[in-house]
Amino acid sequence: MPNPYITPKTFRFLSDLKQNNDREWFAENKDRFEGDLREPLLRFIEDFAEPLRMISPHFEASARKSGGSLFRIFRDVRFSKDKTPYKTNAGVHFRHERAKDAHAPGFYLHLDPKESFIGAGIWHPDTETAGLIRRVILDQPEVWEKAVSGRPFRNAFSLDGDSLKRPPAGVPADHPLIEDLKRKDFIAVTDVSKKDLCGPDFLKEFAKVCKVAGPFVKFITEAVGQRY
Repeated sequence: MPNPYITPKTFRFLSDLKQNNDREWFAENKDRFEGDLREPLLRFIEDFAEPLRMISPHFEASARKSGGSLFRIFRDVRFSKDKTPYKTNAGVHFRHERAKDAHAPGFYLHLDPKESFIGAGIWHPDTETAGLIRRVILDQPEVWEKAVSGRPFRNAFSLDGDSLKRPPAGVPADHPLIEDLKRKDFIAVTDVSKKDLCGPDFLKEFAKVCKVAGPFVKFITEAVGQRY
């Protein structure tokens, strides 16, 4: 049985959009956007709700067309030199239930014709939120190390994102966890191939990967004062 969500048509649309990133072309291909990308991904989000509840009851799968788990296709060009109106990738973010009220982590799926990946954690937290995470790493280093050094996690994920150039205030440069304490993003990523994305069991595989990231996401979620 083919994957009812992500198919070669999904990537074909994104590739064509990159070559024709203008409103006239998009209007002429609106049916492709709906049929090959938005509607299938909304079904993916809806069907992932139950597996997500098994991972944590405090993360949401919202299949709304606007304001839900599926990122908008429209770019915010107000402060960008690049005025092309559309994103040429698709993003699905299963956010914490308190994400509207506080910086909270989530599980993420990024689809791009050149490079797709699964992510987990918190990207670009504000200074206060990043400080909370660093404080708990300092107070509970053994819990942090357990979360990021387990074999299933290490086999699947690598920690990624931006880092400070210097140690955070009050943290010695020779601290054994200095590279983690310098992180500005607390995210873990794993690449995923088009073959796997378009495979018939991708929803189940995505759930397995998110479950592997569970201890890492749990640490961050609780560090910022939210329930996992």
